[in-house]
Parts: sequence; C-alpha cells; structure tokens
Amino acid sequence: QVQLVESGGGLVQAGGSLSLSCAASGRTFSIYDMGWFRQAPGKGREFVASVTWGAGRTNYLDSVKGRFTISRDRAKNTVSLQMNSLKPEDTAVYLCAARSRDVGPYDNWGQGTQVTVSP
Repeated sequence: QVQLVESGGGLVQAGGSLSLSCAASGRTFSIYDMGWFRQAPGKGREFVASVTWGAGRTNYLDSVKGRFTISRDRAKNTVSLQMNSLKPEDTAVYLCAARSRDVGPYDNWGQGTQVTVSP
C-alpha cells in the first residue's frame, strides 16, 4: 500500500494561482504513475492530470491544459500540481492518487484538499 497526503488547498480569486502537493509513503517503489483528480459538489470524480514516476510523462484534462502543471520529485516522493489562471469551475476537492500499473484503476488515494475559486 501507498499512503498519500495532500496539502496546499485554499481559497483564491478567479485568475489566481494555487499549488497542491502530495506526499507518498509506504511502498513507493511500486508506483507507476500518480495523478490528481477532482470532485465538485454533486458531480462525479474527474481526472485532472497524471505523471509517470519513471519517465515523467504527463497527461492532462483538456480544460486545464496550459493552466495546470503536474510534476514529481522522486527523491522526496512528492507530486505537485501548479494551478494558474484558476476559474470558478475549478472549485472542487482535489485528490491525489497512485497506481502500480499503466492501465487499470488507481488503487491508492489521499483524503483530498479543498480548492475554492471565487468569481
């Protein structure tokens, strides 16, 4: 199992920036990639971005491309999400996730951190 703890959420005005961080512990050697998901009130969980642990290949939700940047620090076992030009529709609980394969569901999840973007 991999334990994940997010930090860095908060309240920001539209157009502002926030940076989220996720610290991984436990069986970190088993991680293939890590991702950020979000869940807004009354909506399902949505993929935001992912990065492979080894090569650092990234993938993004279309609506965040050019605004969000995901990165990983293997020495510190952390993954970060830099969010710029935030919009009210980015408001959600953001969750960090990890998986040990390049296909299939993410099987390790953090508790989430709230991001609120005011108009």
